[in-house]
Amino acid sequence: MVVESREGEDSQQERWRWPVLGVMSVGLLMVGLDVTVLNVALPTLVDDMHASTSELQWIVDAYALLVGGLVLFAGSLADRLGRKTTFVAGLVLFAVASVAAAYASEPGHLIVARGFMGTGAALIMPSSLATIATVFPRQEERARAIGIWSAAVGVGIAIGPLLGGWLLGHFWWGSVFLINVPIALAAALVALWLVPATRASVVRRVDIVGAVLSVAGLGTLLWAVIEAPVRGWTSAAVIGGIVAGMLLLAAFVGWEKRSSHPMLPLGIFRHRRLAAGDILVFLGMFALVGTFFLLVQQLQFVLGYDAQETGVRLAPAALMILVAGPLGGVLATRFGPSVVIAAGLAALGGAMAVLATSTADGGYTRPLVAMVLLGFGAGFTISPTTDAIVGSLQESELGIGSATNSAAVQTGSAFGVAVLGSIAATAYRNRLQHGTGADLVQNLPPAALEAARGSVGGALRVAGELPGDAALLLADAGRDAFTGGMHVAMVAGTAVAAVSAVVALLLMPRR
Repeated sequence: MVVESREGEDSQQERWRWPVLGVMSVGLLMVGLDVTVLNVALPTLVDDMHASTSELQWIVDAYALLVGGLVLFAGSLADRLGRKTTFVAGLVLFAVASVAAAYASEPGHLIVARGFMGTGAALIMPSSLATIATVFPRQEERARAIGIWSAAVGVGIAIGPLLGGWLLGHFWWGSVFLINVPIALAAALVALWLVPATRASVVRRVDIVGAVLSVAGLGTLLWAVIEAPVRGWTSAAVIGGIVAGMLLLAAFVGWEKRSSHPMLPLGIFRHRRLAAGDILVFLGMFALVGTFFLLVQQLQFVLGYDAQETGVRLAPAALMILVAGPLGGVLATRFGPSVVIAAGLAALGGAMAVLATSTADGGYTRPLVAMVLLGFGAGFTISPTTDAIVGSLQESELGIGSATNSAAVQTGSAFGVAVLGSIAATAYRNRLQHGTGADLVQNLPPAALEAARGSVGGALRVAGELPGDAALLLADAGRDAFTGGMHVAMVAGTAVAAVSAVVALLLMPRR
């Protein structure tokens, strides 16, 4: 087992352990917050930056890709450089990148800034967990502390849409990023004063090759999926990207097997609950974040709510996550994690099935039912899988095991947005060109046609420049095409969730 070196006396560390946990949890709450706070602003980015659907996907996924691809690498970096140093560096990088994101002038700049925010988040997560494991030496207290630390992500995810909606109702879209700056800098200052400096006494070499291969493989796969609606799913570029991504990930696995200092020791997956938990939390976040990506656009572009109204109408999902998370953990203890997680995944599938029946002229009832199911499903999936993963590990494996959980959460989010978003975008483009108003769409000038095909927001913007009946016809065609695309994506997502629920019953131990 790795032995920790500590600064300061044990009695002082004992006295300040709960405030240290508070600082670590604030950092993680901010990481979770940034998963969802941006969603409410996506339609605003379409209006202000003229961002296409693929650019919106990258704005969301650049963050998740860098967190998921670098969190394991960041854990070994924290062991080498020191957990406190890495944690503070992550907070500062997150704050600086948030300022850059807030003042980005075009989608490309925002995507790059989001990538740096993801790098900062990757530094924050493993260093905070390792610090908690150090300052809580007693196992029972450590378990409670890790539970609070894990819950901070869920709280951040839950309050993100509400906070984002309120900020957009009072300020410009950059405010959803600037809100990070005082939180991150305050946490960094308190951490410098309060958090003990610790590092592993036995330090592994940093696995730079593994980090590059993992990010390159995941990034290439995401690029292929996101570009598929524009280039065509059977195009040489997309097929080549998928093949290249798979080869890079295969090379990553091969390297980790042979490396003397692997970023991801593959032997960790001998724990059945960890392996199953990572798969299931990936699938749960795939469904949750991918659905939110489309749902926010439906509420604003199709149903006509502004950003603040959208944030309020997303509140039922947030409240259900806060209620269902702790309840799911209690029920998993009594009935076993497999049943509870399967119920959560089934609820996520139910939410997508409800949204699949939405119509362009429908009201808020179906989205409301879907959000209650989404929150219930997310709480019942994320909390028991995290408990199952942490509970299956020995103390010396806690850091790497929790890092795999964090990586699964972020990569599941990224692929949910990429896959469900691209399925919806493909169906949207086809329906816009061949459905109601197809003659009008085909006769648009090339630049206007490309904008309308790029996203439903683009179609509404072009419609605003047309006269009379033509404007109404194009706006209705855009909303109808988006609803049709969402239907196809939600049907596909429902199928994935149904299979995932069966997988939970088969793979996750009953007790």
